[in-house]
Amino acid sequence: MFDFEGVLERGSRDEFLLHQINPEKMPQHIAIIMDGNGRWAARRGRPRVVGHRAGVQAVRQSVETAARLKLKALTLYAFSVENWKRPHLEVVTLMSLLKEFLRSELAEIKRNNIRFTTSGRIEELDRSIQKEIAFAKQQTESNTGMVLNIALNYGGRNEIVDAFRQLCSDYQRTGRNPAEISENEISRYLYTAELPDPDLLIRTSGEMRISNFLLWQIAYSEIYVVDTLWPDFNRISLFEAIIEFQKRERRYGGLAPVEQSAARMAK
Repeated sequence: MFDFEGVLERGSRDEFLLHQINPEKMPQHIAIIMDGNGRWAARRGRPRVVGHRAGVQAVRQSVETAARLKLKALTLYAFSVENWKRPHLEVVTLMSLLKEFLRSELAEIKRNNIRFTTSGRIEELDRSIQKEIAFAKQQTESNTGMVLNIALNYGGRNEIVDAFRQLCSDYQRTGRNPAEISENEISRYLYTAELPDPDLLIRTSGEMRISNFLLWQIAYSEIYVVDTLWPDFNRISLFEAIIEFQKRERRYGGLAPVEQSAARMAK
C-alpha cells in the first residue's frame, strides 16, 4: 500500500485524491518534462534563475511523492542538449542547482531507498558535476526502491545515435548479422536500458511538445499536459495526473473490448 501515513492531513484534498488512486493500476514509470520555470519568474517580475530555484522544491516534492507511491521509476528532464543555447548565467545556475540538490538531498534519497541514475552525455559535463553524479550513484547503487533518473545533457535523437553507434560497433566486433537486430535489442543499448518504458509522460506549462525527450521509449506512453508551471507542480498535481492516467484505456495499437466484439460480429 502507499506510504503516506502521518504525511497527509485528514480530510485534505490530497488525502481525498489519494483514495481515488487504484494501487492495482499504477504506472510503473512516470517521466516528466519540467517546463515553465522562466514564465513563473517572469509573472513575478523576477529573473529566470529565480524560477529555476523555485523549481527545485517541485522536484523535491515530486520525488518524495513518487517514492511513497512506490513507483518503479521516475525520470525528470532536467537539462537538454539544446539548453546549452541559453544565456551563460542561466546554464551556470542550472548546473549549480543540480550540485546543490544532490548534496542536500542525497541523505533523504538514501533514507527512502531510492537509487539515483542519469540519462544523457554526462561525460561532456564539467568534471565537478561528473564527480557529484558518480558519488550519488555509488552511494545509492544498492538501494532497491524507486529509480530516480535525471535526464541531463540529454537529447532523444542523441540517445538513438549513441545506441546505434555502440550496437554497430558490437556487431562489427563480433561478426553478427545485422538482420538479427530487433526492437528489444535496440532498447538494451539506450540510456534507459534498465528501466521499463514510461507508462505516463507529464508535461507542465501547457506546451504541446515532446521536446526531443525519450523519443523511442514513449511510443505507447499516455501523455498528460497540464497548464501548471513547474514550480507550482505539487503532490496534488501528481495525484491528478495518475488519476487521469487510470481513467484511460491503453490499447497499444489494438482495439477496445467493445470494438473487438463488434469486429467479430461483423465477420
